[in-house]
Amino acid sequence: MALWGGRFTEQPTDAVFALSQSVGFDWRLAPYDLRSSLAHLAVLEKSSLVSKEDSAKIRGALKELIEEVASQKFLPTKEDEDVHSALERGLTTKLGPLGGSLRAGRSRNDQVTTDLRLFAIDHMLALANLLTELTEVILKKASEYIDDPAPGFTHIQHAQPISFGHEIAKHAHAFSRDISRINDWYHRASVSSLGAGALSGSSLPLDPEFTAKNLGFENTFENSIDAVSDRDYVAEALFITSLIGIHLSRIGEEWTLLGSTEFAWAKISDQYSTGSSIMPQKKNPDMAELARGKSARLIGNLVSVLTMLKGLPFAYNRDLQEDKEPFFDSLDTLFLVIPAVSGMIATTNFDREKMKLSAPTGFSLATEIADYLVRKNVPFSQAHEAAGMCVAMCEKHKIELHQLSDEQFASIHPLLDPSIRDVLTVEGAIASRTTSGGTAPSQVRKQIAAAMKKTLHQRTEIANKSKAFSEMMRA
Repeated sequence: MALWGGRFTEQPTDAVFALSQSVGFDWRLAPYDLRSSLAHLAVLEKSSLVSKEDSAKIRGALKELIEEVASQKFLPTKEDEDVHSALERGLTTKLGPLGGSLRAGRSRNDQVTTDLRLFAIDHMLALANLLTELTEVILKKASEYIDDPAPGFTHIQHAQPISFGHEIAKHAHAFSRDISRINDWYHRASVSSLGAGALSGSSLPLDPEFTAKNLGFENTFENSIDAVSDRDYVAEALFITSLIGIHLSRIGEEWTLLGSTEFAWAKISDQYSTGSSIMPQKKNPDMAELARGKSARLIGNLVSVLTMLKGLPFAYNRDLQEDKEPFFDSLDTLFLVIPAVSGMIATTNFDREKMKLSAPTGFSLATEIADYLVRKNVPFSQAHEAAGMCVAMCEKHKIELHQLSDEQFASIHPLLDPSIRDVLTVEGAIASRTTSGGTAPSQVRKQIAAAMKKTLHQRTEIANKSKAFSEMMRA
């Protein structure tokens, strides 16, 4: 059912209709379109543009459609152009011409962006909740390995010994920032566009503020042209989903490496691994690899929408139809990937002994020598030079730092006396890093406790927003 056509003498060709048709993907907006229609009906009744008697009939039909859409009793047909025309067909089937009354003072331009904002808020809140669950899984896994030493890496080279719990916990902080970004995004996205019309507002006595409050939005539009053309909230949401994808990809990369034969630190559960169709011995970290691979798709969706938006002039343009599929796909992708990554992390076990044995290798205790000299008032530049000379001597003799003799230490710097051996232990090196945010187990415990507390606070905040949204949708 087309919502236009009075001035046309010819019907669009099949090719034009096929290109124009969006109901195949925008049908997902149906529940939100029906809810915004109830809000628009309320303002039409309030302004006496629809009688109370007719409003009651339309409201009843909309409530019936809400139930029929939810149960899939009412579905779009191949003749429907988009979600809006499909639902108006449903109304007119029930009410006859009265079903077209809701079009007064409303354009598909302000209607679709209102629907999409509602959809976005609903799903981004669900995504934030899923991230709190993932964050808790990470923190719980990190808690298991607080007292277990491992090499820390920069440039994928052994750098300094660290608590392995500290290594795992770093991912929780990245996702916590993602949750915060969603909360920040929510306030910018929670703006009603309904009442902007096609682009210039309406000559009818509508009340956009009333409608915004009805739909649970924090604000209403300030400029009707901006209201129908703005898709910042989609682009920003796609940036957030892309960054979430990158954070998931980092986990995927690390789990893939740590589970390799060369590392052999991580034992990924059979439940989150797959095999080879030709090599029976293989156990592949496919969930980790897919988490890594899906990030490309998420970044691509962001770039697609940004590119589509970059040159749109004036008010609404049909190009904006291309905002939905990338957004829907990014959300679907994350709702698929995050539970699998959560399960993979929760069920992975790490080889404590192998990590501990690797911790001092690669001369990872060299910085302890430099710090030792600094504590003896040696300028760090000189201390750094002396520590480097210790490494060079070890490489020459094919030994580790703690295997240098007292004479060899003294030959490099006179202040490197036998007490240097007191700091050349993995446990001592890790325990000494007690600065805020450092890798000392005492600090890591505080960090994890604080992060867990913050996550619980974020979960409560998200739950409150989600509850309010659900109540609004049921109104």
